[in-house]
Formats: sequence, C-alpha cells, structure tokens
Amino acid sequence: MSLPEPHADAPAPEASRRGRPRSEAVEQAIFDAVGGLLEEGVPLTELSIERIARTAGVGKATIYRRWPGKEELFVELLRSVEPQDPVLTGTSVRDDLVMLLEMLRQRGLAKRSSALLHNVFSQMQAYPKLWEAYQNTVIEPRRRLGLDTVRRGMELGEIRDDLDAEFVSDLFTGPLLLRTVIRPGATLEPGLAEQVVDAVMEGVRPRS
Repeated sequence: MSLPEPHADAPAPEASRRGRPRSEAVEQAIFDAVGGLLEEGVPLTELSIERIARTAGVGKATIYRRWPGKEELFVELLRSVEPQDPVLTGTSVRDDLVMLLEMLRQRGLAKRSSALLHNVFSQMQAYPKLWEAYQNTVIEPRRRLGLDTVRRGMELGEIRDDLDAEFVSDLFTGPLLLRTVIRPGATLEPGLAEQVVDAVMEGVRPRS
C-alpha cells in the first residue's frame, strides 16, 4: 500500500493537484500507514500510535486530534473500506429490509475481496478492545436500524405483532450472516437480499 511523502502538516503533492482537502489527505496517509504495517505482518496489538504516526509522516498530535485512541482509528479505517450504510427511504418496510440485507451482502463480498478487511477481522478475536469498539459504533447501530424497521412493519400491520421483534429481525439477517461469517465460502449472489426478505415476509405476515 503506497504512502504519501512524509510531511507532518502538508498534503502530498498529488493530493494538492486534485484539490483534496488537507485533512482528507492526512487521514488517508494515516490509513495507508496502518494498511502498510499490516501488510508487513505487524499484528494489530503491536500497532502503536507512535509507530503509525512515524510511518505516516505525521505527528502523534495529528492522530489524536482525529481519534481518541487507536481502537477508534482502526474502526474508522474499517468503515472507510466497507460499503457505506444505506439511507432508508421509509416508504416500504420490505424495500428497507432489502436495502439492509443488500448492505450485509456487499460487506460480505468486501471482506472476501479486501486483504485489509480480511486481515483485521481475522485478528479481532485477539483484540477485545477493538471488537468492542467496532461492536458499539458499527454493528449495534446497524442492528438497531434493522430492529426499528421490523417494529415499523409491526405497527403498519405488515409483520405479525405477536412475535418478538428481535427474533424476527434475526430471521432476516441470519441467512446473510451465515453466509458471510459461518460459511465464508457460500455464494452471495445478486438478488439474495430480495429472496431472503420475501421468504421471511411470507412467514411473518399477519394471519387473516
């Protein structure tokens, strides 16, 4: 992973020519530094702010102005590589659920194609603080978004309200998580999100 020329405050010349904001160029240099160190085989647990700053050619204060610690830096790095979270329209419970599951499918594909994502996720179990930070700032908000969508479906009469909302939410996300976590070699074909949502909706619609 290539790095910009070391400089504590100014962006790389190429970034300046493209008109990228200085902060964006510096953050990319920091992300590149982390990625480069990981490619060299440095474990996440041994990546210190000082070493990252030295590799990126910035001061430690530059990093601490952006992130309170390295766990937050690593989480932001993961979020920069993963597909962006969808903006739900709120017009259709079914369509919103499809968007959420499609995001899970895209994240699964990204983990398979990105050496950086694969590297970091494979080390997370040995780094509880990073996993907790990722869980709290990324996974939990996504889980709540899905849960809120299911509850909206119950309020609108599209999903049975005699079922536990978290149980129903798990029914939707379970197949995608199975194929991305437990069976990483399983297919993640286009249309899978629609297939899962329609099959589960058929089973959780209110009974006539």
